[in-house]
Amino acid sequence: MSPVSPTPLSTQAKLVRTAVVLAMMAGFVLLTGLLDGNDGVAASQLIAQPTFPLANAMPGLMLALLLLVITRRAFLSFGLAYLAQVVVYGVNSLKVANLGTPLVPADFRMVGQLGKGGMHVLGSYLPHSPWPYLGLIAGVALIVALWRFEPPLLQRRTGGKRVIAGSILAATFGTLLFGVPGWGSLYNGHKLWLEPWSAAATTSHSGLVSSLVMFHLQDRHTKQKVDPAAVTQLLQTTGDAVRARMQTTPDPNTALPDIVVVQSESFFDPGIMRGYENADLTPNLKRLAAQGMSGPLHVPTFGGGTIRTEFEVLTGLSLRYFNTMQFPYLQLNNKVVPSMVRVLRSHGYETIAIHGNDPTFWNRNTAFKALGFDRFISQSGFPADAAMDGKYMADSAMTDEIMSQLKDAGPPQFLFAISLEAHGPYDVTPKDVAARDAIAVPSVVDAAHKQQVQTYLYHMQHADQELGRLAALLAKRNRPTLLLFYGDHLPGLDDAYRETGFVDGQSMLSQAGTWLLIDPRNPGNMQRVDMASWMLPGLLLERAGVHDDAYYALTQVLAPSLAALTRAPGATPPPIDAQQKQFDSDMASVAALRMSGKLDKLLPASLLPPATILAQGQSTEPTSTMGAMGMHH
Repeated sequence: MSPVSPTPLSTQAKLVRTAVVLAMMAGFVLLTGLLDGNDGVAASQLIAQPTFPLANAMPGLMLALLLLVITRRAFLSFGLAYLAQVVVYGVNSLKVANLGTPLVPADFRMVGQLGKGGMHVLGSYLPHSPWPYLGLIAGVALIVALWRFEPPLLQRRTGGKRVIAGSILAATFGTLLFGVPGWGSLYNGHKLWLEPWSAAATTSHSGLVSSLVMFHLQDRHTKQKVDPAAVTQLLQTTGDAVRARMQTTPDPNTALPDIVVVQSESFFDPGIMRGYENADLTPNLKRLAAQGMSGPLHVPTFGGGTIRTEFEVLTGLSLRYFNTMQFPYLQLNNKVVPSMVRVLRSHGYETIAIHGNDPTFWNRNTAFKALGFDRFISQSGFPADAAMDGKYMADSAMTDEIMSQLKDAGPPQFLFAISLEAHGPYDVTPKDVAARDAIAVPSVVDAAHKQQVQTYLYHMQHADQELGRLAALLAKRNRPTLLLFYGDHLPGLDDAYRETGFVDGQSMLSQAGTWLLIDPRNPGNMQRVDMASWMLPGLLLERAGVHDDAYYALTQVLAPSLAALTRAPGATPPPIDAQQKQFDSDMASVAALRMSGKLDKLLPASLLPPATILAQGQSTEPTSTMGAMGMHH
């Protein structure tokens, strides 16, 4: 029996179906601009600058047309594609509301974290109102109804035309998802608006979808550049100063100190905000700062992205020089990563990480092995009755765990503790509501935001109290101990920041946090120093009497010039003079070589340690599997 031939359509029927599809495409572009909300892709721009709204809607249009070929139903296909956009824009809205920055391609890596303890943290940011969920349910119900009842627009049998069209659409859409360079002819800074330093600025002009595509293309095709000649020149320029820092001879009769580092969640001194200048909210920080080193801390993130600061502190590598590495632990696949942890291990330290959360969140369980930690004590390693406050483990429980791990005998210890109590969002009821409600808030803060500010300050003051308690406990130990305390980023209190403003007049993305380094047993004189998070390990090693790593010594030599260049993504770049620009450019190559384990090959003999870090029973030259990492100069 010969196959049944499809009934040919009349010319009028073809025109009607074509008109339906074109009308739906036009409607999709208009609705995408409405959903986006940015003026650059609004319907009014279709005549003035049609490329902007069309480019922003194109990925969704391609998905809709591909679904049309597969399902043959127009309203179903365009509805599914638009519902997918609604979800993406909804997540973007949540991120902007809580962290002040829009979605970037690396954020999609977080999907894999939802089943690894991430839902406990990230789920806290989901809206509490039922309306978004009811709207989503209604959208899904409409899609199901269209699937059941919408009549097909396209014929089932088309003589292979649907297969060919579907294959072309799928291949084209796939090239966009995989970032084939050809798309750069449309999605670039000449055709659209691209601010490479700011996803927020790019999105506000070009639309969210176009912004995601442009940064995706930039991330995949920005090559890591290394200039060995620039590294050699930098080492020659700074060689004497680096050598002087390395030639300090430790006293053989002085034991290496134990080292405790506390990364305090969202900690900063509110005194940098208008209305808080005279508030005494961090008395322990201020008291201890008078006994040691402290000052502003420039970090590479805002409101979230803890592991960005954490990575810099543990490795001494600035993410400024790896600008496509948004979430280091999720993108880093090196089995061996050069780090402060490995330096300390080479000097006989036992290295321990402590964090009262799921160990797989942020991929810490794998990353900490690569960084060189001997042990990782996570939530299950804490006592079953560890104190909680609000949604997370209390800072007091972390202090207790730190003290339980410190020994009075045996090798020196390095403890890296990550707190969680002050993690946002700040609409979760704390343990002591009366204490929270008693905290004063400047009158300019809107009533709708007041309680969030109070909740944050409630937890932040606990962090300050625990800093004081920990310092007092360490001062009573028989063994010497260095204590480094710092905040990983400012909390995401965007609305309150806009209402109060900052003392220095700069934006919230440009604000520095705070750090403190003291010897609790031997209080010293106050020293106030500007630092960036990636410079802290070099300073800590120097104070501990470990001077044999040229890279960390170099970070200390360049610290006065480069510290203030570290900013959160989207922050306005600070002014930079010619020398800073040159140092910054040269350090990009230094960082790349350091990451790949090749820096020692360029070091003069006078700067080489007795044995390289990565040769401590691990590997002489780790293979980098990080993919294409861009470098920002």
